[in-house]
Amino acid sequence: MKLLNYRSPADDAVRLGISTEAGVIDVAAAAAAANLQATVGADTDGCIAAGSRGLAELTALCEWASRQGEPGSWLLPEAGLRLAPCVLRPGKLLCVGLNYRKHAEETGASIPAYPVLFSKFGNALAAHGDEIALPAASREVDYEAELAIVIGRAARDVPVAEALDHVYGYCCANDLSARDLQLRTSQWLLGKSCDGFAPLGPWLVTADEVGDPNRLAIGCTVNGVARQRSDTSDMIFRCDEIVSYVSRHMTLLPGDVILTGTPEGVVLGYPESERVYLRRGDIAEVEIAGLGRLRNRFV
Repeated sequence: MKLLNYRSPADDAVRLGISTEAGVIDVAAAAAAANLQATVGADTDGCIAAGSRGLAELTALCEWASRQGEPGSWLLPEAGLRLAPCVLRPGKLLCVGLNYRKHAEETGASIPAYPVLFSKFGNALAAHGDEIALPAASREVDYEAELAIVIGRAARDVPVAEALDHVYGYCCANDLSARDLQLRTSQWLLGKSCDGFAPLGPWLVTADEVGDPNRLAIGCTVNGVARQRSDTSDMIFRCDEIVSYVSRHMTLLPGDVILTGTPEGVVLGYPESERVYLRRGDIAEVEIAGLGRLRNRFV
């Protein structure tokens, strides 16, 4: 199931939708029309909190919608919607650095023995379609196409074999990085947590629809030109290993998000004389098989 958050044109309030081939089902409006129970709340955070019960409600709603000969006002064209981040209030926004072999090699870094963890904050969240302001303090903003894991059940000391049972779903992410700020000190935080530096979307795709997260094509284009083209099978630490590792050091809670690293092709990996970082007007698009395309313009 492909869940999304969109902003109501009437009052800018966030509403919950389900992306389908026919259009986006407005969950609240469709549930009212179908006289079906909808206790998942107003957004994807509510869906995550509701767990399997919420998924069952949404599945029933989709089945009802598919039987309607003439869709009502509850079905919306997706192209006309202004989206919000597909997870709104993650308690943790964690990232894994240097997690693709070819990316580590292109930057001259050693293959890590353990996952390299750092964090972003809520101010970094952005949505598909948002314009992202390039920070005045940086001249070296880079793109990083990433698969994001969204936790669905609390995870503490979880073995690798059970780790993916705690995942609610996955989404596209762009781990935007101000390289001049990131590499100013040994701590990466400053260059990773500028406003809008963690776009998530367009959809939160439930784990059952994704299947094996370590066999997904992933890529990034800038102004339509391919910059990254890889597969999540190149990860050094797989998704189950990442979730298990993090859970041994801190409890993961529903709604927490983990960005799992980027493949080769970032600007930092080019020879210094050929590096052209993101500029005003550039459009970056992250695409992952089955998870849609995340598009942002820089201003």
